[in-house]
Amino acid sequence: MTTNLAVDMDNVSCAFGGLRVLEGVNLKIPEGSVFGLIGPNGAGKTTAFNLVSGVYQPTGGSIRLFGQDIQGRATHEITRLGIGRTFQNIRLFREMTILENVMVGMHGALKYNPAEILLRMPRFRTAEREARERARELLGWVGLDGLADELAENLSYGNQRKLELARALATSPRILMLDEPVAGMNSGEKMDLMREIEAIAKRGYTIFLIEHDVRFVMSLCSEIAVLNFGRIIAQGRPEQIRNDPQVIEAYLGREDDEEEAQGAVDAETRNG
Repeated sequence: MTTNLAVDMDNVSCAFGGLRVLEGVNLKIPEGSVFGLIGPNGAGKTTAFNLVSGVYQPTGGSIRLFGQDIQGRATHEITRLGIGRTFQNIRLFREMTILENVMVGMHGALKYNPAEILLRMPRFRTAEREARERARELLGWVGLDGLADELAENLSYGNQRKLELARALATSPRILMLDEPVAGMNSGEKMDLMREIEAIAKRGYTIFLIEHDVRFVMSLCSEIAVLNFGRIIAQGRPEQIRNDPQVIEAYLGREDDEEEAQGAVDAETRNG
């Protein structure tokens, strides 16, 4: 049986001037999967993310999103193919309510014109009511429905992350791209977000994330790829990645004591 791919990167390279950031990257992310991309600092993870979302253009190879070649397409055109994305640095409208922040994510798809807004015509009122109902539903998915009328600036850091996730869902994506989703969170906040991402994946969304917390990725993702110096050095199930000698060497920067290196990766996996 053929598996449909959400993302298909085929021999992708990316260079900025004379600096090659990615070289010959092949990455296939099945629809409906929870897929993690990890690697040491400077490995090229964010560049790969930005290529898939259209922020950068590859200097070699091809990228297909849900079977469609995205070469040369504008970022907003690629987004319309079904991308919802969060960012490492939280980007919220802090003086708006939590509900309003989510509704902002829907406005690109709402069908009314300026005159209908000014005159508050029936189509505008209907669309706004439906958007409000959908926003409350999405807030329920991430456990924030009880805080819908709070200002975003009053949220805890962990709840701000959840709000950003709900707003990404508001764009009606097929794939959620999560950039360092648990950066700065404590262990309890990480566990809460993990459960919510798992529940979202069960609703049929594809999840593609980059993250430094190895324990979080190992616990959440069904498949993981590892970047090092711009190349994929391993890809497979979490248990395969955890025991891969190239991955151990990439994270430890040494290979003279395999037992000590394995112990260090085990510790990072346990302690996050």
